[in-house]
Amino acid sequence: MVEETQPKEKKEKKEKPPALEDKPFTEFIEQHFVPTLKESLNKEGLTDIELSFTKAPISIVGASTDQSCSQIIGTWSNSQRQFIIYFPEESINGQKAFSFGHNNKFLSTLESFMIDERKVTLNLLVLYTLQRITRQK
Repeated sequence: MVEETQPKEKKEKKEKPPALEDKPFTEFIEQHFVPTLKESLNKEGLTDIELSFTKAPISIVGASTDQSCSQIIGTWSNSQRQFIIYFPEESINGQKAFSFGHNNKFLSTLESFMIDERKVTLNLLVLYTLQRITRQK
């Protein structure tokens, strides 16, 4: 006599919410990166820092591009110091660049930023930004 076996019901898997980094670029930057970066910079003693997210041409001396790209602009010390993180591909996993200026002088160097990271997370992006800025203080 063969016994009939009922297939075990599969438990429904709860869908995980998407990772922060998988959210649309603008949403990730505005809702997660900028507030987290500002909080981290405040903890480092930069309490007068102003951060903004914009799309504008790259403003480097000698750069001849009219093409706009997404940028995080940070200013502090009565606007005497400034950094910009550029996202030409509007993706945290795409190309990124960094520039720094002080004493209201034009930014003159565009440096690659986070070029060795395959998977960028919120924490890594904040950490690398903090490292760059604290070296400039």
